[in-house]
Amino acid sequence: MKRPPLPQGHQRRSSAIAVALATAALLAGCNLAPTHQTPALPVPDTVGTTSGQPTLASDASRQAAAALGWVQTQSLRDVIALALSNNRDLRVAVEAIERARAQYGITRADLLPSVTAQAQASRARTAAGMSSATAPAQVATQYTAQLGFASYEIDFWGRVRNLNEAALQQFLQSQQNQRNIQTGLIADVANAWLTLAADEARLQLARDTLASREKAYALTERIHAIGSTSGLVLAQAQTTVDSARGDVATYQAQVERDRNSLQLLVGGPVPAALWPNASTLRAEAQAPAALQAVPVPLASNVLLSRPDVHAAENALRATEANIGAARAALFPTISLTANLGTGSRELDGLFGAGSGTWSFVPLVRLPIFDAGRNRANVQVAEANQRIAVAQYEKAVQTAFRETADVLADRAQWDERIAAQTRLVASTQKAFDLSEARFKAGVDNYLTVLDAQRSLYAAQQTLIGLRLAEQVNRVTLWKVLGGTPDAG
Repeated sequence: MKRPPLPQGHQRRSSAIAVALATAALLAGCNLAPTHQTPALPVPDTVGTTSGQPTLASDASRQAAAALGWVQTQSLRDVIALALSNNRDLRVAVEAIERARAQYGITRADLLPSVTAQAQASRARTAAGMSSATAPAQVATQYTAQLGFASYEIDFWGRVRNLNEAALQQFLQSQQNQRNIQTGLIADVANAWLTLAADEARLQLARDTLASREKAYALTERIHAIGSTSGLVLAQAQTTVDSARGDVATYQAQVERDRNSLQLLVGGPVPAALWPNASTLRAEAQAPAALQAVPVPLASNVLLSRPDVHAAENALRATEANIGAARAALFPTISLTANLGTGSRELDGLFGAGSGTWSFVPLVRLPIFDAGRNRANVQVAEANQRIAVAQYEKAVQTAFRETADVLADRAQWDERIAAQTRLVASTQKAFDLSEARFKAGVDNYLTVLDAQRSLYAAQQTLIGLRLAEQVNRVTLWKVLGGTPDAG
């Protein structure tokens, strides 16, 4: 027996249901999460080497490095540009800004109602005898389409506005934090590069000293062979060679550690052409860092331009806005829910005449008893504001102390380096004279050893002083918020 054909309306409903089920099954297989990809490792293929795929600097980083007029050496400027493009801490700070910007956008959206569209279809069957003993089974179908907004808060007391202001200040604080990290990164890269240059100079000095002592030992060995000097003198000469050889090994290891530290700051391998050389910090070479003379006395309000001080001020303003939001929670809130739409039992009659629907639901919430929760929230916000005040004052005090310390050291650098340079010259002369007197048989070798040790120590100290003077210049630029220009 053939089944009678279904009514046309029932066929349409069956087709709509089939399409809906197929669409739901298709969408259930979607995954909007990004596909995981393991990042390429920004390190050499083997541990203990500094070679590898060189890192590259962006145009913006090159421009930022070129704007550092106090950086006099092009290779140092290029290394700073690489760090500004590839340093991971700086990347984290930049992404933190993007996160704060998005969070600010979320709170800003609360100032306006969120409008949503909704379409719904429902189909239900009622068993026989549910409404009355003789009622047959019934199938009910309902289609609705609505456009509206839910729980939009009318901001009478400024709660939403204050939350928006707090989010804005947090966004501005993240920008200042990024600027502070960038300033610190530039200073750290410059100091690491200068430290590497100093250790390269120490290594070269140790190598030159070793070569000189090996020649002196060879000469002493020949003199000893003909019986003109004792075995004690030969043994003393050997100790100077071994000591210099140990220093060469020590400084060689230190140079490798310095390179590893610099590459970590840069964020990848540094091209060989950008490494400093042993002559970088010599007096006759151009100073890698040079700043204009800072006026003395220096007005303390200059320190308010430091990014960490700005960040502390933004944090303070955010806590003040949070106080306003917490106080507003003590007052009634008014929210609105409204929608406009259409409904029908038949899909083809959904937008027909007489199918319109609407609703408007204002809601007033008045806090009556919350066991002191809202007042405690106000007290917490006020305590956070007092903490932020203390942190802001501490940031200013720290800036003042750091700047005062740097200026106190800077005042004496020229005289200290000049005195040490004269000391190196005098100890060199003493060593030359003692060596000549020993060869002439006038003095013993102990005098030569003392003069040799004094000269070596004086030369090492001079390298350290030149490094410290350059680090002082970089630190001064950093503690003043990265504002001084080149001299």
